[in-house]
Amino acid sequence: MRLVIISGRSGSGKSTALHQLEDQGFYCIDNLPATLLPALVERGHSQPLSPAGLAVCIDARNAHVDLTHFSNLLAELPGDVNMDILFLDAEDDSLIKRFSETRRRHPLSSDDTPLADAIAREREILEPIASAASLVIDTSQMTIYELRSAIRERLVGSQSGEISVLFQSFGFKRGVPADADLVFDVRILPNPHWEKTLRLKTGRDAEVVEFLEQQPLARDMFEEISGFLENWLPRYRDSNRSYITVALGCTGGQHRSVYLAEKLYRRFRQDYPEANLRHRELQGQADGHNQG
Repeated sequence: MRLVIISGRSGSGKSTALHQLEDQGFYCIDNLPATLLPALVERGHSQPLSPAGLAVCIDARNAHVDLTHFSNLLAELPGDVNMDILFLDAEDDSLIKRFSETRRRHPLSSDDTPLADAIAREREILEPIASAASLVIDTSQMTIYELRSAIRERLVGSQSGEISVLFQSFGFKRGVPADADLVFDVRILPNPHWEKTLRLKTGRDAEVVEFLEQQPLARDMFEEISGFLENWLPRYRDSNRSYITVALGCTGGQHRSVYLAEKLYRRFRQDYPEANLRHRELQGQADGHNQG
């Protein structure tokens, strides 16, 4: 039986994730009381509710004491359940902006609890679920369509038996992606930003690619990272991992990290058909499959 537990702070995209799984054939339940999870899974285990699986959303609308004992509830589940726990989150400023734009009320806010305090408090309440999560996605810079795509790639695609490998570029000035499993710091490479003709281009442009291809450090780093992944990706796959994010970071996430993410994606996409590519700082300019 396939079980996906979705959680996260309000405004992070839980409903979008649940709707995507519903579109993929999952039997979905929103705002499930956490204490009902073992009984529901037992029911679905003996009489499947859907061939695709069961997806439930458990969040801060639950009683705090029930979430405190979340690990005990998981221990009650049958051992042969194929479970993923997805935790969605976003930067506080992004969540505040989303609530301001939609004029929705945060479930923990009140006349005595400002929105910012409610958002901070919610993260504390959900810590037992966040710490148990098998996949964390930061939706701060994601559109609804990008989040739905990420759910398809990381959760639905993982049912094929192949490990889903995401190569993601990012800029350290905005922090390391929350869902990164392997992080490579490529700031040691010569920076095209200091070349006036390359400053406004990205690591996807031929001029930047040519510049970096001429740098011995860039060639060495590509070979070293490739060798590491050739050795370890099969071991992650053999340990029943469904997905892994390989994050490459430079200062701004425009040139060096983009160049290496593109090159590594092309190197590994034949061996890993579920490979995907994302450039966090390029605001959706990369789509996922079959980039090149």
